[in-house]
Amino acid sequence: MEKAIASPKRTAELLKQYGLNAKKSLGQNFLMDTNILDKMIEAGKIDKSTTVIEIGPGIGALTEQLLYKAKEVFAFEIDQRFIPLLETELGDKGKLKVINQDILEVNLKDDLPEQVERLAVVANLPYYITTPIIMHLLDSGLPVDCFVLMMQKEVAQRMTAQPHSKAYGSLTIAIDLVCESEIAFTVPKTVFNPQPRVDSAVLVLKRRKELKVPVDSIESFEWIVRQCFTQRRKTLWNNLTQAFGKAEMVKVALQQALKEAQIPEQSRAEQLSIQEFARLYEAIRSKTDLRPLIKAQD
Repeated sequence: MEKAIASPKRTAELLKQYGLNAKKSLGQNFLMDTNILDKMIEAGKIDKSTTVIEIGPGIGALTEQLLYKAKEVFAFEIDQRFIPLLETELGDKGKLKVINQDILEVNLKDDLPEQVERLAVVANLPYYITTPIIMHLLDSGLPVDCFVLMMQKEVAQRMTAQPHSKAYGSLTIAIDLVCESEIAFTVPKTVFNPQPRVDSAVLVLKRRKELKVPVDSIESFEWIVRQCFTQRRKTLWNNLTQAFGKAEMVKVALQQALKEAQIPEQSRAEQLSIQEFARLYEAIRSKTDLRPLIKAQD
């Protein structure tokens, strides 16, 4: 039986056969451990009812294992060089569609079937563009049941951080608002070719049926949160007056909003829970002198 693509020997053979190498500019690293891939697939509960979106399949190490378990796989690969390999080595399984496009520039609904029983995203994401890809997927409107995403360990920690920690920030809030998140396991850098400088982690996201806190506009809420974290060492008051301006009527409105939200002016953003951010957002939104600035974010 031929070795899995995710083995050092088979990886080396395929790279040589197709004249390929990893492009640093695209954050390409080839995983060479099937045990890790099995754990990813298990974390996503991938089975014959699952349609999978994969991003950046590369030489197909994860793709190959997904094809054994899933109903079908839609693999988005921006690098044209890998398309012949994927179609030749894995295309005969009849369940793979390779799409040579940038995931950030496609309307995903155009490439997927209108009806799917269960949809999951499973991917080893490029480190340099992890956050934009995740936010694009969350904003896509697709009924994704589960995301299983390998990424830089530090980014996964930011997405699952708790208040009062250095990793906690606006990205944490943006993910927590719409998803339950959990780091399933960490991945050492030694199982990749070429070897990255940092370790990875596999993050599992499950979309909430309802937002964790009720807000009328996700875009406006996230804008407020980002303003609060603009300069982490500064107080909420300093960051908010920088965002809204220092006109006297604006300062009075901000003082009233903070008081109504029961948040001291000298608090720092990393001290606030998502519930406190929601209270602050609603209080700011209720102020006539502040509302136009928020509306501009919708």
